[in-house]
Amino acid sequence: MKRIYKISAIVIILISLFPSFRSFAGNQDRSGQAGGSELLINPWARSSGWGGANSASVRGLESIYQNVAGTAFVDKTELIFSRSIWLKGTGININNFGLSQKLGKSGVLSLAIMAMSFGDLQITTVDLPEGGIGTFSPSLMNIGISYAKAFSNSIYGGITFKIISESISDASAEGLALDAGIQYVTGEADNIHFGIALKNVGPRMKFKGDGLSFRTIIPGNDNQFTVEQRSADFELPSLLNIGAAYDFTINKDNKLTAAGNFTSNSFTKDQFILGLEYRLKSYLMLRGGYMYEKGITDAANRTTAYTGPCGGFTVEIPLNKVKGSSFGLDYSYRASNPFQGTHCIGVRINM
Repeated sequence: MKRIYKISAIVIILISLFPSFRSFAGNQDRSGQAGGSELLINPWARSSGWGGANSASVRGLESIYQNVAGTAFVDKTELIFSRSIWLKGTGININNFGLSQKLGKSGVLSLAIMAMSFGDLQITTVDLPEGGIGTFSPSLMNIGISYAKAFSNSIYGGITFKIISESISDASAEGLALDAGIQYVTGEADNIHFGIALKNVGPRMKFKGDGLSFRTIIPGNDNQFTVEQRSADFELPSLLNIGAAYDFTINKDNKLTAAGNFTSNSFTKDQFILGLEYRLKSYLMLRGGYMYEKGITDAANRTTAYTGPCGGFTVEIPLNKVKGSSFGLDYSYRASNPFQGTHCIGVRINM
């Protein structure tokens, strides 16, 4: 009973800190009014293989995206490199790196860097709409630093501070955001999981730079003046994740996990995600999921490129059983229309 009181108190405190989440309802009428949409992209191969359904049971470094509390389960040191071909055919790639390190008996410090590459785009002007005068490369980068802690054998919590950078050749925007999450594990075999996480909560961002200024002449004056336009500021795509998962132990070598997640988006439709993962010891994992939001089955009214299904697998090879080190290869695929889906491959090292 004391554990229930503790978890309830933490949930109430988190929600009270962010009043905008007291109403769990997406607002599709505000779609397109937020910026920083790259914050909604899961760049990790393992968790994206079942659509993020496992926000309550995700463990390790990848938890820094879905529910930072899960990073508290890192035993020693964990490294991940991943690369995503985002909506194949667009020419957009995502490179991701992360590091988690155990501190003391119950704390874990993590770092994650996500960078999106758009290739070289033609510079165009009013006089040269077809380009031909050079290229530029947009840059989007998120850097997250998190700390998570095991408060007991059942309650885990964490917080992430994110630095957001968006830029083109002559304009840029920088911002800060905060994530916070908790996980609660119960059951005779610790096979029941609950989780809640707030993501992308932060002040408004605004673009600045030479791209918002131009040279002009005031009538009656031969001198040119530089006039700077004011850009509108924009909010971050904040959201709330609520998840649950249950582990079915088939035998000592085989386990099946069923998971579900509800995402309340502040600037778009709510999402419901269901997923399954089969695990053969720690060597092989197969997973799949489905993400649903209103209108996703109607091609004419769908407001996302993703169509719902996703899947993936993990192959993990033990390197040193005494030290618990291992090498893993993760892959995921998310179906989309248009384009040819999102492919993500990752390499994981536990030391």
